[in-house]
Amino acid sequence: MKELAGRLTALDPDAGAAVRVIAYFDRLAESRAGLEALVRGAAVLAGCPARLVDPERRVHVRVETDGTRRDTGTPPDPVWPAVRLSPDGTAMLWLERGGEGAGPAGGVSGPDVAARGGGGAAEPGGPAATVLDPRPAQTAAAGQVPTPSTLSVVDAVILERAAGAVRLVLDRTRGRAPADDPALVETLLDATAPEPARLHAARRLGLDPTAPARALAPLNGRPRVMPAGPEVVPLGAVHAAADAAARLRASQIPSQGQAADAATAQATSRTGPGLASAPAPPVPGGHTVPPESSLPAGRLGVGPAVPVLELPRSWSEARTALRFTAEGTPQDPGPRVVHAEELGGIALLAAIVEPGTEPPPDVRALETAAATTPWLSATLHAVVSTASLRAAAAEINVHHSTLQDRLAHAEHLLGWPIRTPQGRLRLQLALTMRHLARPLSGS
Repeated sequence: MKELAGRLTALDPDAGAAVRVIAYFDRLAESRAGLEALVRGAAVLAGCPARLVDPERRVHVRVETDGTRRDTGTPPDPVWPAVRLSPDGTAMLWLERGGEGAGPAGGVSGPDVAARGGGGAAEPGGPAATVLDPRPAQTAAAGQVPTPSTLSVVDAVILERAAGAVRLVLDRTRGRAPADDPALVETLLDATAPEPARLHAARRLGLDPTAPARALAPLNGRPRVMPAGPEVVPLGAVHAAADAAARLRASQIPSQGQAADAATAQATSRTGPGLASAPAPPVPGGHTVPPESSLPAGRLGVGPAVPVLELPRSWSEARTALRFTAEGTPQDPGPRVVHAEELGGIALLAAIVEPGTEPPPDVRALETAAATTPWLSATLHAVVSTASLRAAAAEINVHHSTLQDRLAHAEHLLGWPIRTPQGRLRLQLALTMRHLARPLSGS
């Protein structure tokens, strides 16, 4: 392999470096190296810190370029090159390299990818690592997320080979991730299954029977379960942000007023189907929610964190939360991910409005108006999901006077005022029931 790598380097430096990476991780796999050794190998070879994050198995390993393990609670940057360990899983391996570290695959026109000298051993007695120059042929455009098509050849091979080796170690030592065995997940979420069978399924899925977990309900996909995440979101955080923005507006600082409204719109955008139209006082404490980066893509209902034997309840509430989701488009605005813990009493509406049944009159009025007015859905969603009309105008990028004209036209189409507290509440109920009345394809 060394001779082949040497010959390829003379012809194509990228190909030669890639062969050395493959041989390196093959040797680590043959020596049955552990997770830290594999992540260390990726960091040393790439010349930048590497990080393994598997929220379902509660694995977090981060290694610096000098081979020192140094974990951190800072979430990964989305612009870093990364690869999923499995297509539908949440475990990922990251190279902590910014936009300047990403370039087109192949990199034949850029600097040579050559060895830069020594390196550390991945583990005592393991193969010596050679630090490879990770510089690509050219950098990705500003703000562009590095993808397999924009990675340097060496980075792509490091990610692929390290991820494959890490996946084998995880499956061998910690069991398969919850998404890997649909039959076990089905048993775990079946309230009629005997408790011993559900506890056995939890252990086989790598869950700790004594730790809380939650169920996930994707729109198109199999049910999922995952350990309850450690991150805590204070319940009053959104309201506090809205209050801060309101204070800025009240201070009558012209240069900051528009920025305050934009901040309010962003801070309140994840309230989803909640009905509060004005900031409420902060609620002491909080509840645990998984970070968005650990969730499957697409529309998703997230159940509450419960003991393992209560996961059937979490699954039921996750399916209810899924009904409150939207595509997040101008035609179907709203949150794509809804947490059951954040619905509160609004979840009771799901028992009143059944999918596929005749929608209430206010929903029919919305559907009729939206069919002839393309801007209606996005405009009304902005009105009910922000703290002020000025913030709503900023949310949809229109002038405040334009929004007023739109709302006057919307009131004419709907048949009720929407700029009063009562009318705004009625509108938000109608928009929520509109989601609930739709059949959920694929669920």
